[in-house]
Amino acid sequence: MNANVYTPAALAEDNVAAWLKTLAKYRQPRVRRSAFELIVTVIPFAGCWAVAYYSLAYGFWYGLAAVIPAAAFLLRLFMIQHDCGHGSFFARRGIDDWTGRVIGVLTLTPYDYWRRAHAAHHASAGNLDERGVGDITTLTVAEYRALSPMRRLGYRLYRHPLVMFGIGPAWLFLFKQRLPIGMMNSGALPWVSTMGTNLAVATLAGLMMWIVGVWPFLLIHLPIVLVSGAAGIWLFYVQHQFEDTHWSTGDDWRFPEAALHGASHYDLPLVLRWMTGNIGIHHIHHLSSRIPYYRLPEVLRDYPQLAGIGRITLWQSLQCVGLVLWDDRRQKLVSFRDAATAAA
Repeated sequence: MNANVYTPAALAEDNVAAWLKTLAKYRQPRVRRSAFELIVTVIPFAGCWAVAYYSLAYGFWYGLAAVIPAAAFLLRLFMIQHDCGHGSFFARRGIDDWTGRVIGVLTLTPYDYWRRAHAAHHASAGNLDERGVGDITTLTVAEYRALSPMRRLGYRLYRHPLVMFGIGPAWLFLFKQRLPIGMMNSGALPWVSTMGTNLAVATLAGLMMWIVGVWPFLLIHLPIVLVSGAAGIWLFYVQHQFEDTHWSTGDDWRFPEAALHGASHYDLPLVLRWMTGNIGIHHIHHLSSRIPYYRLPEVLRDYPQLAGIGRITLWQSLQCVGLVLWDDRRQKLVSFRDAATAAA
């Protein structure tokens, strides 16, 4: 453990504000490493796409086999876009922004519109008084009980896995992000971002359809987008929707505590960790979002006591699907069944 500046007491888990200064030294990206990360993601994505196209000649299922790795690399491209949004990939705002905008055409995500919504998420994550922007809707037990039967049904459907990870990605990436939903009256930038991305997506899609054909393009690219989108929503879900996450009201909410304890350490196997851009080290990312994703493991290496905070494994994450309501009394997320049992 690196303790050259801070004593163990200063780095104690309950003194989370000290971490902000401690982590500052990891914020500087390495430009060559960033360029390398981009290259080893774009080229395999294009290669997998090409393999899927040529495999279609032997049947749909052969092409589908190459769709899965292509979706994985598209997800990794989104993680690079995510770092660009935080200004942490090249640490040069102009380069980061245009890299993010170009990638946004492939991920169907209007970069500037998304960046503003994501900044709101970081500024309010875990704050019960500021829910609704850039996050997954989560009700408290009391709020759920106060709903009418029809609205309870609506919330249950919204939180159902088939809707959240099946219909949700299609709705978000194919339809919702085609308009600046939630920012209609927030100036020109969200509109310019979404309409500019829509135009670029239409142009690129039209060009690809002209080159490979309409149906081959749709049979390949739509599954890629939907699979990568479902994986992205899953990651975002488990990084905040775990049992011992942290929520508080506006008066009690504190950024460092909400960042360190309101986001999980999703401890994935090494291959998945690389493919997801270390986004599973989410508590550190929320505490210091300017750290490039490839430097997050350095933090856990130097300060291993951080690894156990909010840690969930791949197996444990599957159990998070049923956690749908925040219990103020017990200060944890609970299932519908747990909430009903507690009420009885």
